Amino acid sequence: MSNPISILSTKTLLSPQKQALLNEGFSVTEANFIKTENSDFDLKGINDNLIFTSQNAVRIIFNDLKINEQIAHKDCFCVGEKTKFLLEENGLKVIKMSQKSSFLADFISKNYKNSEFSFFCGSKRRPELEDILSAQKIPLKIHEVYNTILAPRYFEAIFDGILFFSPSAVLSYQKSNSWNSQTHGFCIGSSTAETLKKITTNYSIAELPNDQQLLKSIHHYYTQHHAKK
Repeated sequence: MSNPISILSTKTLLSPQKQALLNEGFSVTEANFIKTENSDFDLKGINDNLIFTSQNAVRIIFNDLKINEQIAHKDCFCVGEKTKFLLEENGLKVIKMSQKSSFLADFISKNYKNSEFSFFCGSKRRPELEDILSAQKIPLKIHEVYNTILAPRYFEAIFDGILFFSPSAVLSYQKSNSWNSQTHGFCIGSSTAETLKKITTNYSIAELPNDQQLLKSIHHYYTQHHAKK
């Protein structure tokens, strides 16, 4: 019997996610290649419209009751279904959810030209949203509420597939590991793929940028594309 297809996830999966892969016969290794630390941030002069592009930012904001009171009645714009869910779970109204920050920036530019925004984010982020809104002269106040820190891990093993959930995870992996030509990279979104393609052309992108679709792309690759090779 052939060895199972080995998968490395660059973050710890939820138990049902890992079990689903195990049930399909994959061998799964997990390691957190990035970590976050809360940072001191200034919440003076929060604008009436809030932007969130990560779940981390939402969690940090809602751990502070005083912050909750300041933003309780403000409108939100966000990237990602899970970010939207967290905002609504905490009682905030989400006006628009997009799958990419550039899509969200385009929507705001077309529909909210005369509005002002506060952006809650981490220290490492894609520049598109800020660049687009700046070009349209839409006021945007930046609140960096956490730092993203690379946490490289070395693995002697060669994996058949590696799951990447962010560009930072790709950079962290590369710090301690070389890329094997037989390894396939699975990227959660186009920003992650842009980083990975600098080191390999052997990768694919989830149909939608969320964990469920990323895991689904593994099944598709190894039962459809890879199986035909």
